[in-house]
Amino acid sequence: MFAVIKTGGKQYRVAANDLLKIEKVEANVGDIVEIGHVLAHGEGENVTFGAPFVDGALVTAEVVEQGKNRTVIAFKKRRRQNSRRKIGHRQLLTTVRISEILLGGAKPAKKATAKAEAKAEVAAEAKAEAAPKKEAKAAETAAAPLFKAPKGEPDDLTVIKGIGPVAAKDLAEQGIITFAQLAKLSDKDVAKIDEHMPFSADQIKDWREQAKELAKK
Repeated sequence: MFAVIKTGGKQYRVAANDLLKIEKVEANVGDIVEIGHVLAHGEGENVTFGAPFVDGALVTAEVVEQGKNRTVIAFKKRRRQNSRRKIGHRQLLTTVRISEILLGGAKPAKKATAKAEAKAEVAAEAKAEAAPKKEAKAAETAAAPLFKAPKGEPDDLTVIKGIGPVAAKDLAEQGIITFAQLAKLSDKDVAKIDEHMPFSADQIKDWREQAKELAKK
């Protein structure tokens, strides 16, 4: 038996024990998730279609892994306008294994449901314990900038293509206020910014090259 499901704005043809990657689902590894948007199901040539979804049909899946897709780069350049924009994006993905295809309002196996509930309780307890540590770490990160700002007047970083007022403010809060600082960033510094700030490594390297030219003036 197979089913056609819809999740994350995409459609997938699945069968029991299939392994597939879908857009991120909020669940822990080992949890059982339910996908109620079943567009069609069938076996062989006997296929039932929904309008748009099949009533009483449900697909359950076990979460195998939480991860990310490869980085996709969007680059836009306007000819003869000295304008270009480069943005990176990594889509969050969840790898799941299809457990059951249920029809006619059937309920998931009790064992799977109990397993999911038990793991949810453990996850809730772990989350409650980790919350204070996470808040403390966030406060520590917010209090200590990544770099030490030099003395003197700051440069207007918005001159660099791709750095707007918001990005310039974020960089200033982390101690980066001059073209010379950006120009001297090492690959290790770039990785640090990529980890702690909402900018991709490719963006930062692009800004670094532009800053090298501006620092000479």
